[in-house]
Amino acid sequence: MFLAIDIGNTNVTMGVFEGEKIRYNWRLATDIHKMPDEYAMEIMALLQFRKIAVTDIKEVAICSTVAPLIPIFVKLLDDYFNIKPLVVTAGVKTGVRIRGDNPREVGADRVVNTVAGYKLYGGPTIVVDLGTATTFDIISREGDFIGGVIAPGPMTAAEALFSHTAALPRIQFSHPQKAIGTNTITAMLSGIMFGYTGLVEGIVSHIEQELGEKATVVATGGFGAIFAAETDIFKVVNPDITLIGLKMIYEMNK
Repeated sequence: MFLAIDIGNTNVTMGVFEGEKIRYNWRLATDIHKMPDEYAMEIMALLQFRKIAVTDIKEVAICSTVAPLIPIFVKLLDDYFNIKPLVVTAGVKTGVRIRGDNPREVGADRVVNTVAGYKLYGGPTIVVDLGTATTFDIISREGDFIGGVIAPGPMTAAEALFSHTAALPRIQFSHPQKAIGTNTITAMLSGIMFGYTGLVEGIVSHIEQELGEKATVVATGGFGAIFAAETDIFKVVNPDITLIGLKMIYEMNK
Protein backbone atom coordinates (compact mmCIF):
# COMPACT_ATOMS: atom_id res chain seq x y z
CA MET A 1 0.00 0.00 0.00
CA PHE A 2 1.03 3.59 -0.65
CA LEU A 3 0.65 6.40 1.92
CA ALA A 4 0.39 10.02 0.74
CA ILE A 5 0.89 12.77 3.33
CA ASP A 6 0.08 16.44 2.68
CA ILE A 7 1.24 18.60 5.60
CA GLY A 8 -0.69 21.87 5.52
CA ASN A 9 -0.84 24.86 7.83
CA THR A 10 -4.03 23.69 9.54
CA ASN A 11 -4.36 19.98 8.75
CA VAL A 12 -2.20 17.01 7.89
CA THR A 13 -4.16 15.16 5.22
CA MET A 14 -3.30 11.51 4.59
CA GLY A 15 -4.53 8.89 2.15
CA VAL A 16 -3.84 5.18 1.82
CA PHE A 17 -3.88 3.92 -1.76
CA GLU A 18 -4.56 0.35 -2.77
CA GLY A 19 -3.42 0.28 -6.39
CA GLU A 20 -4.49 3.55 -8.01
CA LYS A 21 -7.47 4.19 -5.73
CA ILE A 22 -7.59 5.88 -2.34
CA ARG A 23 -8.97 3.37 0.11
CA TYR A 24 -9.03 5.57 3.23
CA ASN A 25 -8.14 9.14 4.08
CA TRP A 26 -7.84 11.15 7.28
CA ARG A 27 -7.11 14.62 8.61
CA LEU A 28 -5.04 15.44 11.69
CA ALA A 29 -4.55 18.86 13.26
CA THR A 30 -1.18 20.35 12.32
CA ASP A 31 0.94 20.97 15.40
CA ILE A 32 4.61 21.91 15.00
CA HIS A 33 5.21 21.13 18.69
CA LYS A 34 4.34 17.43 18.42
CA MET A 35 7.16 14.93 18.54
CA PRO A 36 7.63 12.14 15.96
CA ASP A 37 6.37 9.58 18.49
CA GLU A 38 3.14 11.52 19.05
CA TYR A 39 2.34 11.75 15.34
CA ALA A 40 3.32 8.10 14.93
CA MET A 41 0.86 6.99 17.61
CA GLU A 42 -1.97 8.90 15.94
CA ILE A 43 -1.21 7.54 12.47
CA MET A 44 -0.79 3.97 13.68
CA ALA A 45 -4.09 4.16 15.60
CA LEU A 46 -5.90 5.31 12.45
CA LEU A 47 -4.35 2.49 10.42
CA GLN A 48 -5.19 -0.06 13.10
CA PHE A 49 -8.82 1.09 13.18
CA ARG A 50 -9.03 0.24 9.46
CA LYS A 51 -7.19 -3.05 10.05
CA ILE A 52 -4.14 -1.90 8.11
CA ALA A 53 -0.83 -3.14 9.53
CA VAL A 54 2.24 -0.89 9.59
CA THR A 55 3.97 -3.50 7.44
CA ASP A 56 1.24 -3.12 4.79
CA ILE A 57 2.57 0.40 4.02
CA LYS A 58 5.41 -0.05 1.54
CA GLU A 59 5.80 3.41 -0.02
CA VAL A 60 5.27 6.99 1.18
CA ALA A 61 5.41 10.46 -0.38
CA ILE A 62 5.18 13.79 1.46
CA CYS A 63 4.62 17.40 0.52
CA SER A 64 4.57 20.15 3.10
CA THR A 65 4.01 23.87 3.48
CA VAL A 66 5.29 23.62 7.08
CA ALA A 67 9.05 23.12 6.78
CA PRO A 68 9.73 22.24 10.46
CA LEU A 69 7.44 19.22 10.23
CA ILE A 70 9.26 17.56 7.32
CA PRO A 71 12.07 16.10 9.51
CA ILE A 72 9.48 15.10 12.13
CA PHE A 73 7.59 12.96 9.61
CA VAL A 74 10.75 11.63 7.98
CA LYS A 75 11.93 10.43 11.40
CA LEU A 76 8.63 8.80 12.39
CA LEU A 77 8.45 6.97 9.07
CA ASP A 78 11.99 5.71 9.53
CA ASP A 79 11.47 4.71 13.18
CA TYR A 80 8.03 3.13 12.95
CA PHE A 81 7.57 2.14 9.29
CA ASN A 82 11.20 1.54 8.26
CA ILE A 83 10.51 3.63 5.14
CA LYS A 84 12.41 6.53 3.63
CA PRO A 85 9.69 8.70 2.07
CA LEU A 86 9.87 10.71 -1.11
CA VAL A 87 9.69 14.37 -0.05
CA VAL A 88 8.57 16.67 -2.86
CA THR A 89 11.19 19.42 -2.96
CA ALA A 90 13.32 21.11 -5.61
CA GLY A 91 15.10 18.43 -7.60
CA VAL A 92 12.32 15.86 -7.48
CA LYS A 93 11.05 14.91 -10.93
CA THR A 94 7.54 16.28 -11.47
CA GLY A 95 7.33 16.97 -15.19
CA VAL A 96 6.07 20.50 -14.40
CA ARG A 97 7.65 23.61 -15.88
CA ILE A 98 7.20 26.53 -13.51
CA ARG A 99 6.89 29.68 -15.54
CA GLY A 100 7.23 32.23 -12.78
CA ASP A 101 9.69 34.84 -11.58
CA ASN A 102 11.12 32.56 -8.87
CA PRO A 103 10.27 28.86 -9.34
CA ARG A 104 11.78 27.92 -5.96
CA GLU A 105 9.22 29.98 -4.06
CA VAL A 106 6.29 27.96 -5.44
CA GLY A 107 4.99 25.68 -2.67
CA ALA A 108 5.36 21.94 -3.08
CA ASP A 109 1.62 21.43 -2.66
CA ARG A 110 0.95 23.75 -5.61
CA VAL A 111 3.37 21.81 -7.82
CA VAL A 112 1.66 18.58 -6.74
CA ASN A 113 -1.77 20.06 -7.54
CA THR A 114 -0.49 21.07 -10.97
CA VAL A 115 0.70 17.53 -11.72
CA ALA A 116 -2.64 15.99 -10.76
CA GLY A 117 -4.74 18.79 -12.25
CA TYR A 118 -3.15 18.44 -15.67
CA LYS A 119 -3.07 14.64 -15.74
CA LEU A 120 -6.70 14.38 -14.62
CA TYR A 121 -8.29 17.32 -16.44
CA GLY A 122 -5.86 18.59 -19.07
CA GLY A 123 -5.29 22.29 -19.60
CA PRO A 124 -5.98 25.04 -19.12
CA THR A 125 -7.07 24.22 -15.61
CA ILE A 126 -7.45 26.31 -12.46
CA VAL A 127 -7.15 24.42 -9.17
CA VAL A 128 -8.78 26.43 -6.38
CA ASP A 129 -7.68 25.21 -2.95
CA LEU A 130 -9.99 26.61 -0.26
CA GLY A 131 -8.15 26.04 3.01
CA THR A 132 -6.22 28.21 5.46
CA ALA A 133 -5.39 30.27 2.39
CA THR A 134 -7.41 30.34 -0.82
CA THR A 135 -4.96 29.59 -3.62
CA PHE A 136 -5.50 29.45 -7.36
CA ASP A 137 -3.02 27.34 -9.34
CA ILE A 138 -3.17 28.13 -13.05
CA ILE A 139 -2.13 25.37 -15.43
CA SER A 140 -1.58 26.12 -19.11
CA ARG A 141 -2.81 24.10 -22.06
CA GLU A 142 0.69 22.56 -22.17
CA GLY A 143 0.66 21.58 -18.49
CA ASP A 144 2.92 24.37 -17.18
CA PHE A 145 2.36 26.14 -13.87
CA ILE A 146 2.07 29.69 -15.14
CA GLY A 147 1.25 31.46 -11.89
CA GLY A 148 -1.31 31.76 -9.18
CA VAL A 149 -3.37 33.84 -6.81
CA ILE A 150 -3.23 33.79 -3.01
CA ALA A 151 -6.00 35.17 -0.79
CA PRO A 152 -6.93 34.57 2.87
CA GLY A 153 -9.00 31.44 3.40
CA PRO A 154 -12.64 31.71 4.50
CA MET A 155 -11.95 30.40 8.01
CA THR A 156 -8.97 32.76 8.33
CA ALA A 157 -11.28 35.65 7.47
CA ALA A 158 -13.99 34.45 9.86
CA GLU A 159 -11.45 34.01 12.69
CA ALA A 160 -10.13 37.53 12.05
CA LEU A 161 -13.65 38.90 12.55
CA PHE A 162 -14.07 36.88 15.76
CA SER A 163 -10.63 37.74 17.14
CA HIS A 164 -10.66 41.46 16.40
CA THR A 165 -14.34 42.28 16.96
CA ALA A 166 -15.59 41.66 20.49
CA ALA A 167 -19.29 41.43 19.58
CA LEU A 168 -18.96 38.90 16.71
CA PRO A 169 -19.11 35.14 17.41
CA ARG A 170 -17.60 32.15 15.64
CA ILE A 171 -19.89 30.71 12.96
CA GLN A 172 -20.40 27.43 11.14
CA PHE A 173 -20.35 27.68 7.35
CA SER A 174 -23.61 26.77 5.64
CA HIS A 175 -25.77 28.00 2.76
CA PRO A 176 -27.21 31.48 3.50
CA GLN A 177 -30.96 31.73 2.94
CA LYS A 178 -30.61 35.34 1.75
CA ALA A 179 -27.99 38.04 1.31
CA ILE A 180 -29.58 40.50 3.76
CA GLY A 181 -28.80 39.17 7.22
CA THR A 182 -31.42 39.95 9.86
CA ASN A 183 -29.14 39.15 12.81
CA THR A 184 -25.42 38.97 13.50
CA ILE A 185 -25.03 35.28 12.59
CA THR A 186 -26.90 35.48 9.28
CA ALA A 187 -25.11 38.72 8.39
CA MET A 188 -21.70 37.11 8.98
CA LEU A 189 -22.75 33.96 7.13
CA SER A 190 -23.83 36.02 4.13
CA GLY A 191 -20.60 38.00 4.18
CA ILE A 192 -18.36 34.94 4.27
CA MET A 193 -20.30 32.61 1.97
CA PHE A 194 -21.41 35.11 -0.68
CA GLY A 195 -18.20 37.08 -0.25
CA TYR A 196 -15.91 34.14 -0.97
CA THR A 197 -18.13 32.81 -3.72
CA GLY A 198 -17.89 36.21 -5.38
CA LEU A 199 -14.13 36.28 -4.80
CA VAL A 200 -13.69 32.94 -6.57
CA GLU A 201 -15.98 33.86 -9.45
CA GLY A 202 -14.34 37.26 -9.92
CA ILE A 203 -10.77 35.95 -9.84
CA VAL A 204 -11.57 33.07 -12.21
CA SER A 205 -13.14 35.58 -14.61
CA HIS A 206 -9.97 37.71 -14.58
CA ILE A 207 -7.75 34.65 -15.06
CA GLU A 208 -9.78 33.42 -18.04
CA GLN A 209 -9.64 36.88 -19.61
CA GLU A 210 -5.86 36.80 -19.37
CA LEU A 211 -5.70 33.22 -20.68
CA GLY A 212 -8.00 34.15 -23.58
CA GLU A 213 -10.05 30.97 -23.09
CA LYS A 214 -12.19 29.08 -20.63
CA ALA A 215 -10.51 26.76 -18.13
CA THR A 216 -11.61 23.72 -16.16
CA VAL A 217 -12.03 25.00 -12.60
CA VAL A 218 -11.45 22.44 -9.85
CA ALA A 219 -12.37 22.89 -6.17
CA THR A 220 -10.28 21.24 -3.48
CA GLY A 221 -9.21 21.87 0.11
CA GLY A 222 -11.09 21.61 3.38
CA PHE A 223 -13.81 24.06 2.29
CA GLY A 224 -13.85 23.19 -1.41
CA ALA A 225 -17.09 21.20 -1.41
CA ILE A 226 -18.90 23.76 0.76
CA PHE A 227 -18.22 26.66 -1.59
CA ALA A 228 -18.62 24.57 -4.76
CA ALA A 229 -22.27 24.12 -3.74
CA GLU A 230 -22.72 27.91 -3.89
CA THR A 231 -21.66 28.46 -7.52
CA ASP A 232 -21.55 26.76 -10.90
CA ILE A 233 -18.04 28.09 -11.60
CA PHE A 234 -16.52 24.75 -10.54
CA LYS A 235 -16.61 21.91 -13.06
CA VAL A 236 -15.09 19.39 -10.63
CA VAL A 237 -14.83 18.93 -6.87
CA ASN A 238 -11.83 16.77 -5.95
CA PRO A 239 -10.81 16.91 -2.28
CA ASP A 240 -8.06 14.35 -2.88
CA ILE A 241 -6.21 16.07 -5.75
CA THR A 242 -3.04 16.69 -3.70
CA LEU A 243 -2.90 13.09 -2.47
CA ILE A 244 -3.42 11.84 -6.02
CA GLY A 245 -0.67 14.16 -7.25
CA LEU A 246 1.72 12.77 -4.63
CA LYS A 247 1.06 9.26 -5.91
CA MET A 248 1.72 10.39 -9.48
CA ILE A 249 4.99 12.08 -8.54
CA TYR A 250 6.13 9.07 -6.56
CA GLU A 251 5.61 6.86 -9.61
CA MET A 252 7.71 9.26 -11.72
CA ASN A 253 10.61 8.97 -9.28
CA LYS A 254 10.70 5.21 -8.69
